[in-house]
Amino acid sequence: MRRRELIGLMGGAAALAPFAARAQQMPVIGFLGGTSLDGFAERLRAFGQGLKETGYAEGENVAIEYRWAENQLDRLPALAADLVRKRVSVMVATGGTVPAVAAKAATASIPIVFAIGEDPIKLGLVASLAKPDGNLTGINFFIGELAAKRLELLRELIPAMKRIAVLVNPANPARAETNVREAEAAGRAIGLQIDVFNAGTAQEINAAFAALARERPDALFVSPDPFFNVRRVQLANMASRLSLPTSFATRDFVAAGGLVSYGTDLNDATRQSGVYVGRLLRGAKPGDLPVLQSSKFELVINHQTARMLGITVPQTLLASADEVIE
Repeated sequence: MRRRELIGLMGGAAALAPFAARAQQMPVIGFLGGTSLDGFAERLRAFGQGLKETGYAEGENVAIEYRWAENQLDRLPALAADLVRKRVSVMVATGGTVPAVAAKAATASIPIVFAIGEDPIKLGLVASLAKPDGNLTGINFFIGELAAKRLELLRELIPAMKRIAVLVNPANPARAETNVREAEAAGRAIGLQIDVFNAGTAQEINAAFAALARERPDALFVSPDPFFNVRRVQLANMASRLSLPTSFATRDFVAAGGLVSYGTDLNDATRQSGVYVGRLLRGAKPGDLPVLQSSKFELVINHQTARMLGITVPQTLLASADEVIE
């Protein structure tokens, strides 16, 4: 090899050395999701915004290893263990309660940030909200507790309704049981008959709507579940075909053509989880970051869908909505 070529190669290696060193030093976030990337893009943007607020940007000064269970919850323990083997700096668990439980079982040393709708103390994830202790902290948002409010909103839209169908995901049994219990209690309080329908796959959603076509309830109440969010377009389209007024937990469904949603602003909750991850990367301890209880709720109405269904939305409801889709 000529001396000039050798010097050139040595110079190139020297120039690349700082970049290689930076790549090795870049912290890695392990992202454990119970669902799939499909339907989670908007949440990921919110998560990235939270990271940005603490000075981090994916690909610039932090890397992210994604693991998606694709709604197969029994895969989560293995996916969490894989992230532990990768020696990630922080783990994020989202898309339901099961990812958080799997992450906690996989490691007692890597900091974990969860975003869940259930009580993290009852689940054994933290000792208390104010002082989580251990290696977990995160965001606790409300889902089931809003069943009464969602049914009241449906009654405002459909004053004569008597029978409500409630759709739950049996593949997520703990959440399904809670959703049914709370919907039935809220329904009894205002004199509604509640009929439960199950669907844990796309095919089962088709079967459930075939049954709904026969039963003809006055309205449909879709319980909050990560799987349903992934299938939001299918759910909104099938409700539209049956001219079935439907209530959802988040705005994603209403943007896809659903009638109405009321619930936690999950984009804001996910943004907050990004902020917490950034703080942990900067040296904060999970036990010193209190579990945040998301209190930002939003009412979203698809006015175009309401008109298609022949529903006149009260002006008071339109005025109080956070967003009206025309």
